[in-house]
Amino acid sequence: MFSALSKKLTSIINGLKGRGILTEDAVDSTIREIRISLLEADVALSVVKAFTTNLKEKLVGKKIINTITPEQTIIKAVYDELVDLLGSSEPILYDKKGTNVLVVGLQGTGKTTTAAKLANLLKTKFKKNVLLVSLDTYRPAAIDQLRKIANSNSIDFFADVNLETDSPITIASKAINKRLSYDITIYDTAGRLYLDETMMTEVAKIKEIVSPNEIFLVIDSMMGQDAINTARAFNESLSLSGLILTRVDGDARGGAALSAKFITNCPIKYMCTGEKIGDIEQFHADRVASRILDKGDVLGLIENAMDANMIDDVKDIAIGKNFDLNGMEKYLMQLQKIGGVSGFLKFIPGIGKLKEQLNASGMSDKTVNRQIAIIRSMTKDERRDYKVLNSSRRRRIAAGCAQEVADVNRLIKQFEQVKIMMTKLQNPKAIQSFAGKWGKR
Repeated sequence: MFSALSKKLTSIINGLKGRGILTEDAVDSTIREIRISLLEADVALSVVKAFTTNLKEKLVGKKIINTITPEQTIIKAVYDELVDLLGSSEPILYDKKGTNVLVVGLQGTGKTTTAAKLANLLKTKFKKNVLLVSLDTYRPAAIDQLRKIANSNSIDFFADVNLETDSPITIASKAINKRLSYDITIYDTAGRLYLDETMMTEVAKIKEIVSPNEIFLVIDSMMGQDAINTARAFNESLSLSGLILTRVDGDARGGAALSAKFITNCPIKYMCTGEKIGDIEQFHADRVASRILDKGDVLGLIENAMDANMIDDVKDIAIGKNFDLNGMEKYLMQLQKIGGVSGFLKFIPGIGKLKEQLNASGMSDKTVNRQIAIIRSMTKDERRDYKVLNSSRRRRIAAGCAQEVADVNRLIKQFEQVKIMMTKLQNPKAIQSFAGKWGKR
């Protein structure tokens, strides 16, 4: 979502390289460019003014330590302001049995699927007993949609609904009696194509019945400036406790969604990073700010890898000299668990500078699938010892998986590179140790 903003900010900061002194003219010029970048990213004017004013106060008169360059000074100041803009990361606390969560928002923002993703996250990662309740009796098949998602992911769904007679308020009144049987009950409210008084009145009545511990507004990151008006209206009517961003994996500029946090003073609690049920994560302002400045997110990578049991599974892969194409296949399958190549790369420091080269090289999620197919076209002996792969064998393998010989050659070359990397990962604890040091940077 922040790719355009990230590219511009890193370009601006890189322009300071080689400067020995951070002069006031340089500060003014840099802040002016940052202001333009934020405005182009759809950040609200009032937010941009506050951001740049605070940034200038931190930089003007700043003493440059001999060991720190002007570029590093700007990065640190911009990073701190971005963290302030994005808001503090608050822990998820749902320890009280019978917790009620109300999910609200406009139609088309991904509200229903977000409610399901949140339920799945709380169930799988936090081991909570969750009940999903659909209060959307207006949109055709909305209740069936949530029911199917819940059933396919073994999440309990409130089914005591008569579509012909029950209103959203009636369903909420029935479901509230089940709250003490579950750790968390999530209510998916009906949305509208635009803000209207009828919708707000109905949601306010549901709030009185449910007495929610949390009220989350779902904001589509591609909404533009409408996100600000939506957030303001819902907050004034319901007193929101948090925001959930959807479609953060898209090409939207994203600034309006960040402005919504500043204007409502509601923390961003979660963000949805894809279409799959598991594509939701807790929002960490410091980590997102680091990604925007192309400094990566090693902690986030390790956390995702642990959630996918990737760290434990790596122990089962022969490493070092014994790493073969069987291990390569398992490695590629583990990579898919954390979102494939694109999901992995977004966590890597400095990757923004290499994106064009990576795209040109054809490195993508589809490439991973093709590579797995190539390995599965090999014999057991070929997987164990890739050096036996002469030209005729490579032609046979390519034909067996409908790929080109060049694809087979490319896989072998990448395998040799991964083999070197695996040698360095003899001890998985070293990864966690590195992540801890990175987090203290």
